[in-house]
Amino acid sequence: MINGTCLKNAIISGANNISKNRSAIDDLNIFPVPDGDTGTNMSMTINSAAAILKEMDDSADVSIVASKAASAMLRGARGNSGVILSLIFRGFSQGLKEKETADGKDLTDALGKGVEAAYKAVMKPTEGTILTVARMGYEAGSELAATESDPVSVWSAVVEAAEKALELTPELLPVLKKANVVDAGGKGLLTIFEGMLSVFRDGTMIEFDSENEAPKAEEEDYFRSAAAQFDSDITFTYCTEFIVGKDPDIHTDTQELRDFLRTIGDCVVVVDDEEIIKVHVHTENPGNALQSGLEYGQLLKVKVENMKEQHRKAAEAEERAKARLAERLEKEQELAVKEPTKDIGFVAVAAGEGLVQLFKDCGCSHVVSGGQSMNPSTQDILSAVLATPAKKVVVLPNNKNIIMAAEQAIPMVDDREVIVIPTRTIPQGISALLSYDTELEADLAIDVMKESFKDVQTGLVTFAARNSEFGSHKIKENDIIGLENGKLAVNEKDIVKAAVKVTKALVSKESSFITVISGDGVTQEQADKVVDTLTSKYGKDMEITYVNGGQPVYYFIISVE
Repeated sequence: MINGTCLKNAIISGANNISKNRSAIDDLNIFPVPDGDTGTNMSMTINSAAAILKEMDDSADVSIVASKAASAMLRGARGNSGVILSLIFRGFSQGLKEKETADGKDLTDALGKGVEAAYKAVMKPTEGTILTVARMGYEAGSELAATESDPVSVWSAVVEAAEKALELTPELLPVLKKANVVDAGGKGLLTIFEGMLSVFRDGTMIEFDSENEAPKAEEEDYFRSAAAQFDSDITFTYCTEFIVGKDPDIHTDTQELRDFLRTIGDCVVVVDDEEIIKVHVHTENPGNALQSGLEYGQLLKVKVENMKEQHRKAAEAEERAKARLAERLEKEQELAVKEPTKDIGFVAVAAGEGLVQLFKDCGCSHVVSGGQSMNPSTQDILSAVLATPAKKVVVLPNNKNIIMAAEQAIPMVDDREVIVIPTRTIPQGISALLSYDTELEADLAIDVMKESFKDVQTGLVTFAARNSEFGSHKIKENDIIGLENGKLAVNEKDIVKAAVKVTKALVSKESSFITVISGDGVTQEQADKVVDTLTSKYGKDMEITYVNGGQPVYYFIISVE
């Protein structure tokens, strides 16, 4: 038999289990207008009950535990999945009423009441959702409970059947199959049931994982939209939700409220206990819905959302997602292995939209994303090499920490020659690429490239990641620092001043070209100040070029030749 302490611990264990797995469950969401956070919603819903149960002593019987849990979940329900979860546990409250302990039949009878309430609460129940998982779990448990009273055996049957039902959800709901996922709400319910079984069967409570804890919410944020998981079309504009504190002197059946709401809208959900009534309806007249609720008591919480506006924003988000997918597919297509047909091709490593485009404009077939603090793998470079349709592929690593990874790709290729030119900076890579002479025979042109970048001076402006000392320089974390060919040269508080000082340190009488490359986070005003200052100082004798590189880590990359 299951006593109150066991049931209490089981519900807390279920809450802990879904808290641990909420992110993975969130990722299963594929509906066009959902909250997109089913795992979080269900976790927060059941954790509202867990918080109450943790404060209870061990003397309460199963009826008290179930009642407290159901009331807390009803108040704390978030999203459509949270509402359904609260209804399932409200069935426990009704089925275990006035019971001190529960056997297998008691548990399944209680679950059955919850399943029935959940189906009734949804105007258009859809199979392949949390409803299916709950129903099939109940049916299997109920069948066994007819001959077996042991609660562990019965609940094991519930969990096993719920797991099988979850696996069926993609077959029942085509949108799930298309996305190659199972139903998120069903997965959340199974996760909770599994957490409960751990206590029923072994007396072991799933431990709470604070790293995966659902975000905290204020009381007023608990009442979130349950809109549209079961609706593909938006007939009514406003998703209206409210909680009514029951007037003890009013004894009207809430079925009348439910019937009225169905005349002014759809997706009607009305659930109540001894103290409150929770209402959800889609309607064109939120005021009429609220007025009908006032006939039962005072409004405690109200939330009205324009679903058409939500749908518009969701559609825009979907279009952005499609664009990202198309971009990814295009990139995958780009990196398909290509037969070596041309004489020579180029691959570079760089990060930042502007720099990537610059290398492509200069003749690179592919630019591998990477650089300082984000070194690409040998496989990344190899894939780019094989996707370059050339008999000779020149690789420009542009970072000292990437050269060896690039060289590892050389013996992996047998249908084309791979030449790694050991460029250690972005300016060196640009210089080498620009020095390629199409009039020369390929091997000779590559030899020229290997020599061309050696006299390029590189300046970098970045920030200090920690406190340190270099010679006479004492550096504090987040100070702006300037590097001259890899050596600390400047310690400043301002990125513009740092860039100008670094450039000054690099310039010599032989210098003819200065290139200023601005990075991510640098404003156009800051970039203009650097260019204007350098033009004023060196513009008569040198050619000064500006590139918006967008690179991470470095505010400015300065090239002097």
